[in-house]
Amino acid sequence: MSEPTNLPVDPEPIREILKNHQQQIRLGLRMCAHCGLCADSCFLYRANDRAPEYMPSYKFLNSIGVLFKKKGKVGKPAVEEMGALVFENCVLCTRCYCPFGIDIPALITLGRRACRSQGVFRAYDK
Repeated sequence: MSEPTNLPVDPEPIREILKNHQQQIRLGLRMCAHCGLCADSCFLYRANDRAPEYMPSYKFLNSIGVLFKKKGKVGKPAVEEMGALVFENCVLCTRCYCPFGIDIPALITLGRRACRSQGVFRAYDK
């Protein structure tokens, strides 16, 4: 992850993302039955002893889902936690399958976009 900073969160870029994708986010949040059927399609979930933070639904609900419910009003520590979730716990392989048709990779991508707008992103080896 990028180096933690104490800069305040600028809610405007997050609100813009939420506004532009409001329908998709709302639909995903309403349709998710918390059934966990998406979990077995995620190799990271299976490789990490089925830890819940690797479940595809957990990743989108606790990133873009939280931002949507709080209308982007979150602190920097929350954004950094979300960044760890969407960058370190997901490789966006698009293998996650939702029987209800939720486009989980697209929602995780929105979580990544929101985190990047706040300077939180995956820092690769130099």
